Amino acid sequence: MKKLMKRIKPKFWKKFTFEFLSIFIAVILAFALNSWNDNRKDRKSEQKILTEIANGLQKDLEDVKVNKLGHENGIKSVDFFKKLLIQNDSISIDSVLINYFHLSRDFFSVQNRSGYETLKSKGLELIVNDSLRSKIISMYESEYEILRKFEEEYFETQFQENYFQEINRILVPNFEFDETKSLKKIILPLKISEIDEKLFLTYLWKIKANRKGVLNYYNLVEKKITDLNKEIQTELKR
Repeated sequence: MKKLMKRIKPKFWKKFTFEFLSIFIAVILAFALNSWNDNRKDRKSEQKILTEIANGLQKDLEDVKVNKLGHENGIKSVDFFKKLLIQNDSISIDSVLINYFHLSRDFFSVQNRSGYETLKSKGLELIVNDSLRSKIISMYESEYEILRKFEEEYFETQFQENYFQEINRILVPNFEFDETKSLKKIILPLKISEIDEKLFLTYLWKIKANRKGVLNYYNLVEKKITDLNKEIQTELKR
């Protein structure tokens, strides 16, 4: 074997070593290029999904502002009807109708989840930034879910179901309608029994307290949406 090795020319060894190294380097480069392509594709997918989530959050922010305004109007309506209990002067029927509409109005929490659902289908780990990924998950799985339950499931905040019929029973005897059956005026001061007045005031207190609670949570979610969107924009520019 030693004699055979000695017969092999050094030039052959140089050629063999060069070819071996060339193949080895080519394989390593191929793996590196393939990994780079995969990472580039993942980054493009990540940016696309983050952009979709950001667009959805912006729409959600608009819905949050609309619902906040609705609850704020509901609180104003509570104050309106408390004053109406001691009102002696005539009052615009339009004011009565507008506040009557807002008093027990309910809302839905509209959430644009398509970007987040796409992310879940592709794998949450697609978002490389751990902190950002955690905040996105928390927004959709926690904050949004609590908000939805507040608006659609929590018994205390189902204003139409809980209060409209009973408040209607108390107020309707003071309504007057014209020949076209349209509400013409409300008789003031309101003629309400002492027990009904106490019930009415209790309902008004409950409505106001619950709307304030919902508003506080909306304010929290609104800030979190704004902050999360800023973080996504920063990540997209990276």
